[in-house]
Amino acid sequence: MFVTAGSRIGYYILMTLSEELIWRGFLNQTTFTDVKDLDSEKRTFYMGFDASGDSQAVGNLAAMMFILTFIRHGHDAIILAGGSTSLIGDPGGKDKERPMQSVETIAHNAASAEKEIQRVFAGRQFRMVNNLDWTKDMKVLDFLRDVGKHFSMTPLVQRDYVAQRIGEGGVGMSFTEFSYTLLQGYDYLHLFDEYGVTLQLGGSDQWGNCLSGVELIRKARGAEAHVVTLNLVVNKATGRKFGKSEEGAVFLNETKTTPFKFYQFWINSDDEGVESYLKVYTELDKNMIDDVMDEQRESPSSRIAQKTLAREVTKLVHGADKTEAVERVSEALFGGLAYSELSEADFKELAGELVVVEAARGAELADLLTSTQLASSKTEARRFLADSAVYINGSQFSSEKTVLEEFDALHGYAVLRRGKNATALVKLI
Repeated sequence: MFVTAGSRIGYYILMTLSEELIWRGFLNQTTFTDVKDLDSEKRTFYMGFDASGDSQAVGNLAAMMFILTFIRHGHDAIILAGGSTSLIGDPGGKDKERPMQSVETIAHNAASAEKEIQRVFAGRQFRMVNNLDWTKDMKVLDFLRDVGKHFSMTPLVQRDYVAQRIGEGGVGMSFTEFSYTLLQGYDYLHLFDEYGVTLQLGGSDQWGNCLSGVELIRKARGAEAHVVTLNLVVNKATGRKFGKSEEGAVFLNETKTTPFKFYQFWINSDDEGVESYLKVYTELDKNMIDDVMDEQRESPSSRIAQKTLAREVTKLVHGADKTEAVERVSEALFGGLAYSELSEADFKELAGELVVVEAARGAELADLLTSTQLASSKTEARRFLADSAVYINGSQFSSEKTVLEEFDALHGYAVLRRGKNATALVKLI
């Protein structure tokens, strides 16, 4: 499938590709003797995405930004959904074999990945393929004769992840897992034959698998092919892999991580790493990022770097309209924006993030405080009300107010807050 759309962003390239890869912190390992060789020839390249889960995550988004850098510099992109390799499961970085998933589950996951990738790459030209298309009808004898014969067992069993699994104290490895690297190598060979692909991009943990394709093309076709791998993005504050919140992984699918929570993940990013995240996860150029960081250093409390990061990444993944909505909702909850400035759509966005109860006009406020879990009992609720510790749409309740009235609602909703942070939403029916 060939995908293209209208231009999404104006971008003025001030660097060569190799310079930008280094400046953004993308470059990990490469088969090129000199990475500047990337600047002298336009290539067709590919990068694969796993389909073992039903959504891509923030770690995968870094790989997408890696791809976009090559596209901006005029290289032709092929994005591969791992419809067949995900049926096997990549053993790299795993201390035991992952559970097998059904063909139907992997097909669903691959389709979901394609939708997310198309959204991120809107406005760019690229080709999308699925390796199940060229492996599903392959005969085992053909695979062993045409692919397997080109691989020596010695270097394969010496790879770190294989040696750890089959060595003393390891849990072992099935032949199914062991064959994964051959399948990935065959993908590269197929794309070399079909589309003239001579460059594969991969994550830092894919170096060995990527080399399988390089070796296979050299032995089977007598041709040269190359690999460039991407650095792992690390949370500078914790030293751990970047991309997880307190609730777990941050996904691109809004049914798994809502746009609001997605935005909040970025807005809460650490000061130590925010400049690196701007380089990896946005297409802002060096001058723009330098300006943002200068402003951040002059006024750290403004958190302009985090706000810029959150806006740019949320817009990339969820679109401008969703981004503007979650910015307004965030400002209403945590900033100075009045709830009266929110639209009906904004309140619906807010409803996805807060405890929501339905109530009729005249409902007792003490009952609403308990049903929204802002108070543990009606006795406690009445005490909060008597102490004027309850707010509606940002305004403090009068201690004499006991019921919710129709004029208390905005677009049919009322935001109840107790104290500084305990907030819930009432939908008037």
